[in-house]
Order: sequence, then C-alpha cells, then structure tokens
Amino acid sequence: MANFVVSPAVSIKELDLTNVIPAVSTSIAGYVGDFSWGPVEDITTISDETTMVSRFGKPNDDNFKYFLTAASFLQYGNNLKLVRSLQDLANNATTGGATLVIKNDNHYDSSTFSNDGWFAARYPGALGNSLKISYCLADQSDFDTWDYNDLFDTVPGTSEMALDKAVINDEIHIVVVDELGLFSGVTGTVLERFPYLSLAVDAKQSDGGGNYIADVLRTKSRYIHFLDLDETLTTCHAGRTFNYVAENDANDAFYHSTKTLPGSPSDPVVGVVEYQLTGGVDGTASGNQELFSGYDLFKDTETVDINLLIGGDPPDISSLANAKTFSNYIIAIARTRHDSVAFVSPPLFGQYGSVDSVDQEGVIDFARELTSTSFGVIESTALKIYDKYNDKYRWISASGHMAGLCAYTDHVADPWWSPAGLNRGQLVNVTKLAYNPNRTSRDELYKNRVNPIVQFPGQGTVLFGDRTLLARPSAFDRINVRRLFNVLEKAIATAAKFYLFEFNDAFTRASFKNMVEPYLREVKGRRGLYDFLVVCDESNNTPEIIDSNQFVADIYLKPARSINFITLNFIAVRTGVKFEEIIGLKNDLMT
Repeated sequence: MANFVVSPAVSIKELDLTNVIPAVSTSIAGYVGDFSWGPVEDITTISDETTMVSRFGKPNDDNFKYFLTAASFLQYGNNLKLVRSLQDLANNATTGGATLVIKNDNHYDSSTFSNDGWFAARYPGALGNSLKISYCLADQSDFDTWDYNDLFDTVPGTSEMALDKAVINDEIHIVVVDELGLFSGVTGTVLERFPYLSLAVDAKQSDGGGNYIADVLRTKSRYIHFLDLDETLTTCHAGRTFNYVAENDANDAFYHSTKTLPGSPSDPVVGVVEYQLTGGVDGTASGNQELFSGYDLFKDTETVDINLLIGGDPPDISSLANAKTFSNYIIAIARTRHDSVAFVSPPLFGQYGSVDSVDQEGVIDFARELTSTSFGVIESTALKIYDKYNDKYRWISASGHMAGLCAYTDHVADPWWSPAGLNRGQLVNVTKLAYNPNRTSRDELYKNRVNPIVQFPGQGTVLFGDRTLLARPSAFDRINVRRLFNVLEKAIATAAKFYLFEFNDAFTRASFKNMVEPYLREVKGRRGLYDFLVVCDESNNTPEIIDSNQFVADIYLKPARSINFITLNFIAVRTGVKFEEIIGLKNDLMT
C-alpha cells in the first residue's frame, strides 16, 4: 500500500510487537571416531544405538572405544551428531578392484570415476567386501533362471520414456546381497532390490522423478553406488556391444551400445551378472590429525547446532604430550563456539590399559596441562563396561557418560542444574572403575579440576563433582553455571538478531527489554537465577554509541549455585532448656 494518499481512504498497517526469546537446544552432542561403516567426514544425526549400528556398523577390537563411547551418551540422550574419521589407507570395495575412496555423498557427487569398475560400496571399509551385486538385463530366458526373479514382477524391458524415443530394453533389475553375512548376520541375505531402473542418464519415471540407475542408487541405496555410465536413451546399452547383431534395429538399446557392463561380453549374450565386491579396507587407526579433521566440522556455530562436545580417549598415545594436544584441541573448539562444553578424559594407557589399577598422579598431571577454561570438563577414571556385540568387557573413557548426564539433567530438570550427585549423577551400565577414589583422593582430584567418579556400596556409580577446567575461583568453575550462561546467551543472542537494522531509539530499547525480562523471570522461577537486571537505555546507548551504529544491552545475572559442601551441626541440650534460648546463644557465639 502507498505511504501517502491524496483522497479519503482507510489505510491498514501491522506492527508486530510479539517478539519472544526462542527455545534453544541444550542436549545435542558431537563426537568423532573410527567406525566400520558409514559416511566419512560428514555429520550424521543419530537418535539411538540401533540406528548407530545400522549406519556405522558394529564395534570390533579396533574401534570399540569409539562406538561404545558414543553408545554411552545414547543411554541418556537421543541427539548425537556423529562423524566418522577418514582412516589412513581406507578403501571402498568395488567390482573393478580399483583403489577408490568415496567418503560421503557430497564427495561422490563432486567426483568423476573412470576405470574404477561399475559398482562400489557406498562407504570405505572391509565391511563392503560382504556385498554382492546381482543384476538382470532385458532377457526373458535369463530372467527365468535368475536366482532372484521371485523378487520382481516381470522381466526388465523398456521404460515409458524410452518408448517415446523409439528405444527399447533400457531397463535393469538390481539386487544387493549380504553374501558374507557381515551386515545382517546371515549369509546370502538380500539387503536391497531395485526394479526397472534405466541405464540412461536422461531416463524419467512416469511421475517425472529420475530413474537413472546412478541417481536412484544415490538417493535410495544404503550400501552401493553406481560409478560410470553416462549415455542417453538413444545410445544406452544393456550389456551388448553395438556390433553384436548388425542387422537389428539401430534404435534397439538392447543392441545399440558403445561399451559393455562388466561380465556381459558381446558373444555370447549374458543377461544375468553377479559380482562380489572386493578391495574394501578399514585402514589404520586414526591419530590426532584424522580426528581433528572431523572435529573441525563442529566449528561453525551458524550451521551446526551442538552444545556438548565429546572428546573421548585421546587416540595418539605415543606420548602424554600428544594426548594433551588432542584434548586441548577439543576444548578450544568448545571455547571458540562459546555455546558448548567439551568433555575430555585422561588417556587409556599406562595408568589404565586393561588392568584394574590407576596412577592418580598421572591423571592429575594430565589435567594440569589442560587449558584453564569453563568450557572444558574432565573426569577421573576409565569405566569397565560390557560389549554385548563381542561378548567382552572393555575399558572406555567416561566422557560419553559425562555428556550423557548433562542430557539427562536437561530432561529431568534444566541445564542450570548440576549433573552430579545421587539424584542426577548416576552412571548406568558400569561394571567397574579403574580407580575408585576415597575421600582424601577426591579432595586432591577436585583441587586439580578433576571430577571424581565414585562407586558407593548400595548407591551405584556416581559423578561426584561438577567442576569445570577453569583454574581461577569463579562462578564459572561449576558446570551448571557455565551451561546456564550458554543457554541464556544463545537464546537471547538469537532473538537479538531481529533487532539488526532497526532504529536505536527509546521504542526499540524498550521493546528489547520487554522481550528479555519475561524470559529471565521464567528462568528465575525455575531456580536458575537468584536475580537479574536488564539495562538498555540512554545510559549505555549514548549518542556516540548510536552514531557508531551500535546497540548495547547490559544483562546482570546472579546465577544459582550448586551445593558442594554441607555442614550439619548436631547440638545436645539439657531437658529443661528452651530451644529459643540455645539458638540465640549459638548465634551470639558465632558472631
């Protein structure tokens, strides 16, 4: 509507004053590790352990610490952003025996494959060697004898679009089989079937969706990729060479071809072909640099939403310095993001390994070298847990459990509650601690910023500390205060973006204040704050601030503190004494 009118009229405008502070996530964890399957250097959201097994494979003796640490978090929370690191020398299994690495779908989309075979396992790893590809071309006699013909209604033939172009026999049936049983647990299990795909890049389904073999497998298959065929409907082939029967119709794609699918020689005609994928390699265990490449994906706060960063057991154990470098790198990411807390662990070597003993001084020495920051947390001991996939007991770091306790606390209370103690700090499914500190040891650990994990008889395994790695005395040396500010800062900053490019005047400042104060009152009512004050007026938005295109709001907070020390005074009195007199006398003596 025009801003001005020259004749009588009614003008309607709307002014939206309903701005509120949005809810922000508080229980999303990020983690990087070696896995047997799944996309590499790509963030995948996992909600439960069953999904993790399906996407990343079961643990083995080489990667169990990564799998079980991730699974530990999923016992408490249901939002884990998982990244598989690229292990050195890892390869995808292929039909052509080529040395090939396809890290993830984006890598596949941006790559060109030549002489690499026709099919490849979707992801790197020896697990891909379990896959067999069986396909059938447009041939009735071959289809009738095909082992998998009962999975399809009819023989592959000609797509509707091919008929429109006067081309026939462009279709193919494909079956993906777990020949070795490594995926399903049963040899020969059919994992996927894809009927009536087309060998032409321009093929479409009747509803307009793509039907080209590579495109369909790219979007629907969980196990394989198709690598190299780029012919159109007028030139595509179905396993026969162009010169096989010269007298046949030149438009018959069954014969018209420039190259041949593997195992389909021009003479004799073969309509059914099977290939066992080979050459898949897991690669060597990841070191610091390989894992750093994965953790770097979590650096961007605008595109990746996490608030708990799991460090796990440092991978490079050739020296304590390498382990400290790893942990400090993870802490630095959380510190730079300024909305996350990193959970790191002492390395599982020397003081841990597979023995039931620990060197307390080694843990303290490790913690002393870590960055002093409220965005990092470390615990005291490794955990012995049961690996149901391999029927073994394993030692793993406790960082997955630590992050999980924060997620659990968010579920039963709020992020500004402490995740420690008998009410919310119970670790689940822990068989044994490498180190169960007594009172004296807990005092020493706590002084050095290490949170003890303790097994109390009859009370389970408990996180018995809520320290951050901040060395100086501060409210931020407690996990609950750090997470309180993470939540408030992220929520209010998100809402503040909608004030960008508005006028810095009394109306805007009052609107901002009226948005923030109800939110903080709610947090106070939920016991996160003792009190607060929001200042956003001419006192901090001076003419100089306004002229420099800035907007300033000062938000003063009194965070609620968790109880770390309890004093119980038991006082015996005579029978005839009034309690009021004793209380008054006690108060006088104490002052």
